[in-house]
Amino acid sequence: MTDAKLQGKKVAVLATDGFEQVELEKPVEALKAAGADVDVIAPQAGQIQGFQHHDKGEKVRVDRELANANAEDYDAIVLPGGVINPDALRLEPKAIAFVRSFAQASKPIAAICHGPWTLIDAEAVQGKRMTSWPSLKADLSNAGADWVDEEVVVDRGLVTSRKPDDLPAFCEKMIEEFAEGRHA
Repeated sequence: MTDAKLQGKKVAVLATDGFEQVELEKPVEALKAAGADVDVIAPQAGQIQGFQHHDKGEKVRVDRELANANAEDYDAIVLPGGVINPDALRLEPKAIAFVRSFAQASKPIAAICHGPWTLIDAEAVQGKRMTSWPSLKADLSNAGADWVDEEVVVDRGLVTSRKPDDLPAFCEKMIEEFAEGRHA
């Protein structure tokens, strides 16, 4: 049974091979339980390979290829972590442009673990209070973010968390911010 907080909202989950399994699956489950329509978007069609830390996990079906995705069709975006996933997305100009569209339109964004790496290239961290996996502290700080070590941080529609253990708090705040919609 859904709680309908996100009924009528369409959410993009941008990922590619190397995403952290639980950091994609748990947010997708939470979003669907809240009534959202969710699309997993990737640079390639078919399936993307998940990881459980350093080991291969399960594959996830891609709902829409990035080349055929339009940010205007979505109300919010989720950026899962995993080291390989966001590092690969940073090399995809279409992925950076897609994420930048959400930031420029003040649409809610949720990024966990290494997911904020993509936000740096999308020029979406300047002046934002954020958290991430600890190894991103210098990267985010150098890009103008105010990095803090907290379970979940919310700043004007941007929700960030550090690691899989933070998922309960991350998902709760993600749903809250996505329900609120655009943040001026």
